[in-house]
Amino acid sequence: MATLTFDRLKEILRTSAGEDEGINLDGDIIGTPFGMLGYDSLALLETAALIKREYGIDVTDDIAEIETPGALLGYVNDKIAA
Repeated sequence: MATLTFDRLKEILRTSAGEDEGINLDGDIIGTPFGMLGYDSLALLETAALIKREYGIDVTDDIAEIETPGALLGYVNDKIAA
């Protein structure tokens, strides 16, 4: 199975949040907390659902504990590699 790239994760995050102009995923956001990026729990649950559909990795139970895009990327890719 292909790994989740940072660019693909940003696409998933954009899809999950809709076209909210207040959310900027450009620049170095890998370590920025989701809350600071404008993501609420609903957007993160949608992110988890999209990741499950595309990669078969269920992050729903842990998404509230995953604080940054980098942590989410690592979590998913660790599960893919396992």
